[in-house]
Amino acid sequence: MRKIITILILATSLAAWAQPNTTVRIALLKYGGGGDWYSNPTSLPNLIEYVNENLGTNINPQPATVEPGSFEIFNYPFVHMTGHGNVYFSSRDVEVLQAYLMGGGFLHIDDNYGMDPYVRREMKKVFPDQEFVELPFDHPIYHQHYTFENGLPKIHEHDGKPPQGFGLFHEERLVVFYSYETDLGNGWESYAVHKNPEHIRQMALQMGTNIISYVFNRDKREIQ
Repeated sequence: MRKIITILILATSLAAWAQPNTTVRIALLKYGGGGDWYSNPTSLPNLIEYVNENLGTNINPQPATVEPGSFEIFNYPFVHMTGHGNVYFSSRDVEVLQAYLMGGGFLHIDDNYGMDPYVRREMKKVFPDQEFVELPFDHPIYHQHYTFENGLPKIHEHDGKPPQGFGLFHEERLVVFYSYETDLGNGWESYAVHKNPEHIRQMALQMGTNIISYVFNRDKREIQ
């Protein structure tokens, strides 16, 4: 029953995505454990503005904030997660997140730096039989409105490692996209925050647009 409810909620949201006079809302994940889930405060609003301007969509300009154990998460077809430090999912968080993702929801995790060991540990609770799989460069998420022939762009240096995009799947459907060693959210932030060159900001915003476009286009096909 929960999966049916989730699909109905997400179907309504996806229908709104295509209508000029209605809006769909995306959300930021407020997780436990002490990590700064609230980092990059201008990033999601800036990304939403960019997506609306370049794709002609009508996403609510103000993202919601949702906790992983709240049933409110089912109202949002796309949830973004970021930060620098520890992440902890309670047993309730795990149960609700698993139902959300298996029922059609999507989680984008963007390592702001230092999240990697905690993300991998906690997502193992959600999908205990899976490991993150690196997506090939020809995956559709890199070839939506914008084309990234070499996968994720490098936005912030961090440890100087190449950027990598990882995924978790349910029934062959990508339900979690994890952007590592790039820090897309850093590039989505307003110029005054990090003073990233404009071409770097554009790459980050274009990749973010691709992620959102991929989620909504993928789900519209599956719901039909």
